[in-house]
Amino acid sequence: MQGSKKIYIWTGVLGLVVLVTLLVMWLRPAASSAQRSDVTATQFSAASAVHPSAQNTANTTMPFSSTSQRDTEINCQLKRDGSNRLVVNEQTRNCFEYFLTQYGEKSIAQIDQDFKAYLAASLTDPALSQTTDLWQRYLKYREALGTLPEPAGPKNELVYFQSVFASRMVLRQRFFSAPEIEGLFGSEDLYNQYTLNRMRILNNNALNDVEKAKQLRALFDQLPTDWKANLEQLSTLDDLRQLTASIKRKGGSAQELHDMRTQLVGPEATTRLENLDTQRTAWKATVTQYLDARQSILDSSMSDSAKQKAIESLRNSTFSRQQDQVRIQTFEAAKDRGQRLPLTE
Repeated sequence: MQGSKKIYIWTGVLGLVVLVTLLVMWLRPAASSAQRSDVTATQFSAASAVHPSAQNTANTTMPFSSTSQRDTEINCQLKRDGSNRLVVNEQTRNCFEYFLTQYGEKSIAQIDQDFKAYLAASLTDPALSQTTDLWQRYLKYREALGTLPEPAGPKNELVYFQSVFASRMVLRQRFFSAPEIEGLFGSEDLYNQYTLNRMRILNNNALNDVEKAKQLRALFDQLPTDWKANLEQLSTLDDLRQLTASIKRKGGSAQELHDMRTQLVGPEATTRLENLDTQRTAWKATVTQYLDARQSILDSSMSDSAKQKAIESLRNSTFSRQQDQVRIQTFEAAKDRGQRLPLTE
């Protein structure tokens, strides 16, 4: 279950990145080797966003796989209850999507034929009939998914994502029962709702940045335990980035920045961040002073060889560590080209 949660989480972050880039950055999170691949709606005759898990495989023979899947096992663990009825869960969807990722190498008709043959070799009734029926409805859902109109408005706005997710939820009700929707899409929906709630908090102009940090932390704490381990680093870094930028843009005080960080990551992490701020400020001051002194040498009337020796002497006296001397040459090159210095704000 932990591996499957990671897959849903990283797919969601990739899903949002795709939405922000395609439909436009903290949730289904950076990417593991088990993350889902996406097939666009037009590639699937209006299907979109396939995402097979690389976890939970079953030992089977390979005639049903595409050429690109020859070195993999068929990712199908179809759970049955004591009455040999299918238990619809995220592994069911993983199984469907494993076969659908063959699209492009095989036609949908061939995939459908292969999957039904696979089921016939793997299941008996009533699970066989139940799974076949669910598969047929899933194919129709995936096709209909590609026909959904794109929402109006800016593609990086909360209302845009709300519309995208809402339209998908309405569409699912045409093809699946409530228990089937929960089994197939429950984890994805949990992530999407968490993402929307984060966006609502970040976009709430009635809250100051400290209050936003407090509410974001409370929202995160409501997640299931196994989700927290996977989302914490990604979400926290994104929230810190956005709220820190907001405070600096508004000319906020150091105390406000401290309070926001404390609410979001706690006092110990806040202390580490403030120590890092101190180090960055000191580095920035050293670089600025060094480049000013170097420029004075370059503007002097000394010979070129004397300038070079003076700069090397200045560099060695200012930066004692070899890695800093290498690092400062990047700043020198940027300065000489008139580019913005790569200093972290």
